[in-house]
Amino acid sequence: MASAPLSDLVVCITGASSGIGAELARQCAHTQARLVLAARDVTRLDAIAAECRTVGAQVLVVPTDVGREEDCRAMIDTTIAHFGQLDVLINNAGLGASGLFREITDRSVFERVMRVNFLGSVWCTSYALPHLEKTRGRIVAVSSLAGLTGVPKRTAYGASKHAMGGFFDSLRIELADTGVSVTVVYPGFVYSEINTHALSPDGTPWGDRAYKRRAEEVMRTDECARLILEATANRDRDLVMTWRGKIGRVLKLLSPSLIDRLAKRVIEGKQ
Repeated sequence: MASAPLSDLVVCITGASSGIGAELARQCAHTQARLVLAARDVTRLDAIAAECRTVGAQVLVVPTDVGREEDCRAMIDTTIAHFGQLDVLINNAGLGASGLFREITDRSVFERVMRVNFLGSVWCTSYALPHLEKTRGRIVAVSSLAGLTGVPKRTAYGASKHAMGGFFDSLRIELADTGVSVTVVYPGFVYSEINTHALSPDGTPWGDRAYKRRAEEVMRTDECARLILEATANRDRDLVMTWRGKIGRVLKLLSPSLIDRLAKRVIEGKQ
């Protein structure tokens, strides 16, 4: 649970129907935040909302595809109409993609991943910003270690996460005098469904074909969500979650070729 509870704040979480987003919702509910849960899967959203309500949280479910700008606008409009304010926007919705670039036959993979991961975050933030400025609120962007350095087999995914980093780092500077904070989160491997939903080179989800990483390499979803909420509550600039990521961030400046080799080994499952 977050070290500084987001009690009574209106918190909007995209991609809240599973994985990190669902766990963020559960943990926020225990702080008595007022929740807006957004995703495409309404059935699963309703189930998460029911869990949150059992601990006394007020919850609004908003069916949303962040890859559609009109859905992003409607999500924010519905939030304001219902709660009258917005304090925290967590841009968590994401779409993965994996495969060697030369093997990608459906090039729409790049557009689809960019629309969800990058443009979805831009659109949600754009419509939320006027309301966040009124509350001196918080913006959170859930990126990935693939947004800090190049990773083989992640050309589409990595590009979208690098774009997120550039956008939100620039936005943070623009908002420095407004009281609105911007936190960019860089998780490593986290247990969630993003791997099975990730797009393969032919544009179809990997499903059961997705590569399974060893348990010791994967962060638990509840731990990831706890760290995100702590960083959100503290208005941290960014959060790199793993020791590999923290060391890699420094080594990339000193020996970028070494980081390339390490990234290749990690993705290939070699230690």
